[in-house]
Amino acid sequence: MHFAEVETGDYRIYAGAIERPRQFGYVAAVVVMRVEGSPALNKREAFRDENLAGGYGWATPAEALRFAISAGKEAVMCRIGMYA
Repeated sequence: MHFAEVETGDYRIYAGAIERPRQFGYVAAVVVMRVEGSPALNKREAFRDENLAGGYGWATPAEALRFAISAGKEAVMCRIGMYA
């Protein structure tokens, strides 16, 4: 597993590239947390997708992470499907 973390305004994006079992490539996953006030105390999950692009197998972890971060930023900017 490979991880990246990006802050965008009041949101923190956690991106992951997960090796596909018994198949080639990496699956992109993202969790967006809304951070209010003190980041250590007030985190709420706003969006999650653990199987981005329908489970497409990206060739490298960097490609999967780039896609996951992009999807997280899109969720923050558009607020489509966000829970909080």
